[in-house]
Amino acid sequence: MKTYKEARGHREDFTVKYRLYSPSEDGRKITFQHLRCDFMYESDDPMKGDLFMIHPEFLDERGEPIEEGVAVPLEGRATMWILNPEMRMSVHGSRARVGVRGHFMEGARKIGDVEIERIVGLHDNAIPRPSA
Repeated sequence: MKTYKEARGHREDFTVKYRLYSPSEDGRKITFQHLRCDFMYESDDPMKGDLFMIHPEFLDERGEPIEEGVAVPLEGRATMWILNPEMRMSVHGSRARVGVRGHFMEGARKIGDVEIERIVGLHDNAIPRPSA
């Protein structure tokens, strides 16, 4: 499995504590690593397009990425990866802060709750890297 760090060549933007909804809460039946859900800040409205392409990479109890094909626990921690580099500072640089809450989204449907625990590379990742 190639981790997002290996694939993208930089550190995660931030880390979150998450809780995925169970099937009885209208959540997914099962979730695997590299789920391509969207992210929404708690105060935003998905019906107004307030969704962002920020993908999670779920971590095991040691803080390592969970392997492909292994079911992700309903609660845990994940690294978060902003896919649109132009939005790092223009949007997320001021909004993503420790303690900010949000949701994992599939379309307009919430599938989990998150709370930002740590800002990692958000500000450094926004600096353009020289071409090789």
